[in-house]
Amino acid sequence: MTVTTVSPWFIRQPSTAHPSRIFCLPFSGAGASAFNGWPAALGDTEICPVQFPGRENRLAHPHYGTYENLADGLVEALTPTLDRPFALFGHCAGALPAFEAVVRLAARGLPGPECLFVSGQPAPHDASRDRMLAMSEPELRQEVAAFLRGRGIDPRPDMIDMGLSVLLDDHAAAARYRRSEPVRLACPIVVVHWRDDPEVSLDELAGWRHYSDSVQFRVVAGGHYDFMDAPDELRDLLTTWR
Repeated sequence: MTVTTVSPWFIRQPSTAHPSRIFCLPFSGAGASAFNGWPAALGDTEICPVQFPGRENRLAHPHYGTYENLADGLVEALTPTLDRPFALFGHCAGALPAFEAVVRLAARGLPGPECLFVSGQPAPHDASRDRMLAMSEPELRQEVAAFLRGRGIDPRPDMIDMGLSVLLDDHAAAARYRRSEPVRLACPIVVVHWRDDPEVSLDELAGWRHYSDSVQFRVVAGGHYDFMDAPDELRDLLTTWR
């Protein structure tokens, strides 16, 4: 059985077959397909990939514009699903709207997550240091091509053009985002660092310690995009909150 409210925010509607859920948010330029390599569930916890507007099967939907708008829309989509324990997982820039959604859930008096998992992303007040924010459009095009090659995909010009179009809009939203001061969350935060990640060092993740009374830093094997393959070490980590 699935949640009765059909939402474009989920590529498959959350079901009632599992006692808990993890909502998974992708990185800039990506969609819910970033989690295609993940299982449908980890133990008794359902995996629920989130689809942002303006990409993949939501390409015709207006881009969210800002992380604040994205978080507002996500909270609306999550509200009918808050009938059981849940966690949020956000990789890279996806961790920022995940964080903003937790802030908004608390402000509205709605149930919050049991845990927030943030992967390969500096804390909100450090987000402006992202090296990609200083990149030109040609440099971003090279990033898209390199990402596709890294996933074993031939980077055809039409694929690069489509990926770049999404990335530029997401990149603009990232450039607009500002959180000058930490906000304390009620839930624990687990910060995931990928040992071979050239994008973000463990020291650059340290700012998350100001966002909860319970912050754990976990180092796992792999590079920046290896989360897409749902390695065993990450799977085990994502079951620790239950």
